[in-house]
Amino acid sequence: MDLRIFQVDAFADRLFAGNPAAIVPLDSWLDPGLMQAVAAENNLAETAFFVPEGDEFALRWFTPELEVDLCGHATLATAHVISTILAPGQARMVFTSASGPLVVTREAHALLSLDFPARPPVASTADLAPALGVQPLQTWFAGGNYMAVLTDEAAVRALAPDMARVAALDAQGVIVTAAGSSTDFVSRYFAPQAGIPEDPVTGSAHCTLAPYWAKRLGRAETTGFQASRRGGLVRCRDRGDRVDIAGTCVTYLEGRISL
Repeated sequence: MDLRIFQVDAFADRLFAGNPAAIVPLDSWLDPGLMQAVAAENNLAETAFFVPEGDEFALRWFTPELEVDLCGHATLATAHVISTILAPGQARMVFTSASGPLVVTREAHALLSLDFPARPPVASTADLAPALGVQPLQTWFAGGNYMAVLTDEAAVRALAPDMARVAALDAQGVIVTAAGSSTDFVSRYFAPQAGIPEDPVTGSAHCTLAPYWAKRLGRAETTGFQASRRGGLVRCRDRGDRVDIAGTCVTYLEGRISL
């Protein structure tokens, strides 16, 4: 079996920034175990597989360890591959997924905008200090993740969590955030139990960050920077039960998989 594969840096305006994702177009679904093996071999935060279904695309995402129900950066990267390589100029793509229909729109200046379900947080009493090494100002929970609000951007950037303790938490991962200096907010995301010690830029985390910061700042549109080593800018718009998460992508490679 011979399959095409693309690697794209998502939420990036240059190579070697943002979050890399592998994209594998399919004519029909492979066995889930085989898709998981491909994702493990790629060893990226996410590998996305998609199958055309009429005018739409069925989409699934795999980390090196497991299948997930929502992934922003790999969805953005998939839309980039379709609209620039497979169907150049396509301006609107609808993906069916485990999280329902997801619409991606190509806007001006190569900006791609994801229409995702909002995941506003609720207050949590969980003690994250042993795992994070700092005491959060606030602790929240949403979409299977804890979210810790820290004092400032410097605290977010300096954070060095105990990954074993993060992995032992009863959650998929931990979002850490604070007000930003040059953007409205900064964040980082840790999910070692999913095989991702630190994700470079996490679109799905912004389903929680967008409504939180919109409410805190009193306006729908905000801009966040995920302060990982690679880093990435994410433009957000809170729309109540939905959020728009926008960014740009850069293609790194195109190749083939022999199975």
